[in-house]
Amino acid sequence: MRIGALKLKVQIFCGDAIAMGPGKADLLDAIEGEGSISAAAKAMGMSYRRSWLLVDEMNRCWPEPLVEAVAGGGRRSGARLTAMGARVRDLYRTLEQDVESAARGGAFAALADMVRSAPVQTA
Repeated sequence: MRIGALKLKVQIFCGDAIAMGPGKADLLDAIEGEGSISAAAKAMGMSYRRSWLLVDEMNRCWPEPLVEAVAGGGRRSGARLTAMGARVRDLYRTLEQDVESAARGGAFAALADMVRSAPVQTA
């Protein structure tokens, strides 16, 4: 989220891996809307491989998988968010809103007022 000149990005780590961040939450939204990982990737302009790697990483970082994929090409094939996936995504979105609300005042606002719009050029 960008507020003035400052940008905040909420990321939750699992070791060195990003367990959840804005892009992964967007991917979960797309999977929920599209019904498959490949369609979600296409809608987001990313490769299927990249989206699958992100889903795999998320699934390995939480106590239960966030996305369940069903292969086969039949009527029941595709992907869906698990109950854990929907809960993690929804809690993450709430956290983003909380951070954005907190950022509207205090130290964040003071820093936004102080920072230059661009670096000073050196001779």
